[in-house]
Amino acid sequence: MARSVDTIYADLVAKKEADERLNALSSTSKVAIWRLWLWIFAYGSFVLETIFDRHRELIERLLSLLKPHTLRWYRNKVLQFQYGFDLIEDTDVFNNGSATEEEIEASKIIKYSAVTESTTESRLIVKIATEDSNGVLAPIPDEVYPAFSAYMEEIKDAGVKITVINYLPDILRLLMQIYYDPLLLTADGVSIRTGRKPVEDALNAFMKELPFNGELILASLVDKLQATEGIKIPHLTNAQSKWIANNGITYGNFENIAVKKIPTSGYFQIENFDNISYVAYS
Repeated sequence: MARSVDTIYADLVAKKEADERLNALSSTSKVAIWRLWLWIFAYGSFVLETIFDRHRELIERLLSLLKPHTLRWYRNKVLQFQYGFDLIEDTDVFNNGSATEEEIEASKIIKYSAVTESTTESRLIVKIATEDSNGVLAPIPDEVYPAFSAYMEEIKDAGVKITVINYLPDILRLLMQIYYDPLLLTADGVSIRTGRKPVEDALNAFMKELPFNGELILASLVDKLQATEGIKIPHLTNAQSKWIANNGITYGNFENIAVKKIPTSGYFQIENFDNISYVAYS
């Protein structure tokens, strides 16, 4: 970005002051010859930097028109969606006008996105999510979806079909038997020292560590519990999940997870901890 004339001029003056050979140029008058020459050079540098900026913008614009759009490009564009703002005509860039930085950031309500190619047809699958007031992943509100859909239609390449997944989370049900150290935990899994439930804390932490649309690997979940204080043997007897059906409204039935699972919605939510039992290790 081009520096202002004043910034460039101040840099030149600082360079002059740092050079002892130029100490004779000591006039403080704004119309001193040496100051006028520095101002001329500063303005010339400003014009040159401005030309460079415009040239770069032109090249970037031409490249964006020629470069095939990748899955990463679509994901970045999804995250750049601004609710309540319009696009600059014939571009995929939002017109922020006089909006403040706070207003611009507040309009970017999509916090998570993953874009993949369908394995059964020529189509892109776009998974999205935002955060509720508690920082928990959630679908974008119904009133926002039409604007986002129109945005995607505007920016996508001609002929590209897109399916947007804006669902409630996949529900994860865990059936576990936890062998615990009775010196550290009570019979219901509460830490004697802290009063917290380390198994539940570890599971919640594990879910937060999963990347959006990341693969849930059951062995990694067990490893997380194994490293938790007070747990001797975390025995996962079964894991199941259910997700919003194709109608986009209701959940289907629970299905077993054998080894790993990518959530249909892009993220999981643990159903509850009612199916975790504790056995004192001896």
